[in-house]
Amino acid sequence: MATLLVIGYENEIKAEEVRLALLKMQKDYLIDVADAVVVVRDANGKVKLRQMYNLTATGAASGGFWGTLIGLLFMNPLFGFAIGAAAGAISGALSDVGIDDKVMKQMAQTIQPGTAALCVLIRQMTADKVLEEIQKYGGTVIQTNLCHENERKLREALAAVTPPAGAAEGADAAAEPSAS
Repeated sequence: MATLLVIGYENEIKAEEVRLALLKMQKDYLIDVADAVVVVRDANGKVKLRQMYNLTATGAASGGFWGTLIGLLFMNPLFGFAIGAAAGAISGALSDVGIDDKVMKQMAQTIQPGTAALCVLIRQMTADKVLEEIQKYGGTVIQTNLCHENERKLREALAAVTPPAGAAEGADAAAEPSAS
């Protein structure tokens, strides 16, 4: 069974950083991500989904290729390309893989305007190593299908964010009175 995690962040940039970190871990075979979508709710309350895969473009490219190939058979490759690309784009736009867009849009209504969330569908992972990596970014668990114990561990790990190296030193220096 796949694991669904929805983690809220203060901005879109932080959510994108975590998604990139997860994709890097996927290359290292620590996690198998089925889908990772950044959900952004802008200051006006409008919801945008930043999908991991652009199915419309993929469908258009694939349809264009097959349309051209079929068009060559009928001596009109440009017409075949146009029809194939249009059909592929429509097919891609109507397809939905991974996390259901309607569910993400409904969930996005619960986050504050100007913030973002990362929705991740995980097939499998090396939990301790993945948790150690995403813990650096913090965040708030919004929704998950983990068991209660694992959800509690995730919440505690995200709440225990340590500041980046150098940030604490700068804060200590600013707190010290100057000798002049």
